Amino acid sequence: MRKTNDIDESIVWALAGDARRSYADIGAEVGRSASAVKRRVDKLCQEGALLGFTIRVDPALGDRQTEGAIELFCRPKTTPETIRRGLSQYPEVVSASTVTGNADALVQVSTSGIEHFEQVLKRIEAEPFVERTRSTLLSPLIRNSQPNNRIDE
Repeated sequence: MRKTNDIDESIVWALAGDARRSYADIGAEVGRSASAVKRRVDKLCQEGALLGFTIRVDPALGDRQTEGAIELFCRPKTTPETIRRGLSQYPEVVSASTVTGNADALVQVSTSGIEHFEQVLKRIEAEPFVERTRSTLLSPLIRNSQPNNRIDE
């Protein structure tokens, strides 16, 4: 994959803020035509730099008002790819990351209630790569739906 340049990065940040923005609008911001922005976006997708476009839904909208974090402690020699594959089957998983410290991964889930959370937790605990878990219910104080700060190097 080629290294992105400043224009590509500006386009990516514009899309990260609002993936529904028109190419003309982004082009005006980055000093390029709509067709030039489209070509760059297509190329970024083709090269695998942009993995797709998605939406973020407020968990309350889909009756997903209970959020929790699950620390995974995995069996020896479990790879991050094994964890990713195993967790990708759960629509309740909002995010999953490998972490430093005692746990191997941290999984954030969004469910319709405590009983639903417990069901998801039990299913995840039954995955063959999971040795044990530790879970916490969350009460979010701040939720950023898009990047609001950009740190330039």
